[in-house]
Amino acid sequence: MSIDAPQDIGQRFWRFHGGLSLRHWKQMSLQHGLEQAPLPAQLIVPIDQQIGTPAELTVSVGDTVLGGQALTRRTEAHHVNVHAPSSGRITAIEDRPVIHPRLDCQRCVVIDTDGEDHQTTLPAWDHWPEYNHEALRERLAEAGLAGLGGALFPTHLKLDRSTEQPTRLLIINGAECEPYIAADESLMRWRPEQVLLGAQILSRILDAEQCVIAIEDQMGEVENHLRQTLKALQIDNLAIIKVPTIYPEGGERQLIRVLTGDEVPAGGLPQDLGVVVQNVGTAAASYQAVVDGQPLISRVVSVTGRGVNHPVNLEARIGTPVWFLIEQAGGYTEQAARLVMGGPLMGISLPDDDRPVTKASNCLLTMIDTDIQPVAEEMPCIRCGKCSEVCPAALLPQQLLAQIRGNQLEEARALHLDACIECGCCDYVCPSQIPLTQTYRQAKHDLALSDLAQQQADRARDRHEFKEQRLAEQKARRRQRLESRREQPDNSKSDDIKAAIARAREKRQAAADQNCDATESQD
Repeated sequence: MSIDAPQDIGQRFWRFHGGLSLRHWKQMSLQHGLEQAPLPAQLIVPIDQQIGTPAELTVSVGDTVLGGQALTRRTEAHHVNVHAPSSGRITAIEDRPVIHPRLDCQRCVVIDTDGEDHQTTLPAWDHWPEYNHEALRERLAEAGLAGLGGALFPTHLKLDRSTEQPTRLLIINGAECEPYIAADESLMRWRPEQVLLGAQILSRILDAEQCVIAIEDQMGEVENHLRQTLKALQIDNLAIIKVPTIYPEGGERQLIRVLTGDEVPAGGLPQDLGVVVQNVGTAAASYQAVVDGQPLISRVVSVTGRGVNHPVNLEARIGTPVWFLIEQAGGYTEQAARLVMGGPLMGISLPDDDRPVTKASNCLLTMIDTDIQPVAEEMPCIRCGKCSEVCPAALLPQQLLAQIRGNQLEEARALHLDACIECGCCDYVCPSQIPLTQTYRQAKHDLALSDLAQQQADRARDRHEFKEQRLAEQKARRRQRLESRREQPDNSKSDDIKAAIARAREKRQAAADQNCDATESQD
């Protein structure tokens, strides 16, 4: 059912393939509102918090920094800055354990906070509609915005209007479908103005024909807050659409399918359809960056699960240690058994809690034994087909598994392995306890390394071929000069020699005549 949707968006919904209906467990943290986490004594800020290479580091050990001060300098178009979350002194720049699906350590700036929390901001643009889209895009890059839904794709790159395809639809993604995670829902409940005005800013940058906020159909409280704020702000070019609650509907491609009926082409991007999807947290951060001049130095984190005493949603500074936020949620219960960054299906299991919150950290989930599926011995695939039925990307998980385990990675690539969104649906339903998602994730990583090695080999081959061509051209030029000298007739060489001797005689004779003239003049 449509809810004030412009034109045809939301008039009907389409179904993406597969998916799961799951219990959400979100009220566990939402009952306490959205709280501000205290400032820790030490912040650990990873330099690499975006897709692509990080920006250039501009600070040194011993430097004193202000909150909001850039720690990096953008030198490439895809860079976004990383900022000091609070004031203090840099005591180390070194590799530290981080939250990452494949890397255990990354380069980090360690800041001992001074407790004063002195801040520096960018100029506030209260009248932001007066600025053109390029100025607004540049502001978001300077403020360090990367996709807060977890992908960390530089926000300003998604807002590029130089593409041939104009933006017909901007979707602000509030369909936070994975269990326990309530960071986006808490923002929409308690800071709806930031979300809505941030959506207006993003729409202005893209010059989008339509803008909608997609929320789940069970978010009745969120809908009330958003509608009341829409009315108060007198915003009439933005619609709120409630979509069916099916995991992983919050996935970018799945949400586009549900709202528009269109499929993002394999190997393509939503922009190819004239659609851009931005996260609710990214919209709120855009408002803070443009209107308040506040760089991205904090984000909302759900600290939840039955393994903490008081689940809560906290606005935490980037770089805050995980253990510090667990303490703000009342600490661990005696039954706490596992710590996960993210949700129970797509989250990353953490070996310890001495790691910092990053721009991608939307949830810290502490689980107890009964929440965890017992580790069972993997059994042979029985070809039940359940994994294929629930796969939201409409892949063939059994065939992918066979190709990967047969070390046929290129064949797995041909079966669209790269389209796997690692949602964990196949793991959830597999009766044989086969770690499908882990297998696909590792295979994608191996393919990426293979592609990188091939690119390096291609560059090395190109350099070698260029060198060989250059040497061959030099050799040909030398041969041509030698042959041209050999082709000169001998009499021409003799004439050249005779001419040189004659010139020398003329010079000696001229010198002798000059001496004679000088002698006669003296006499």
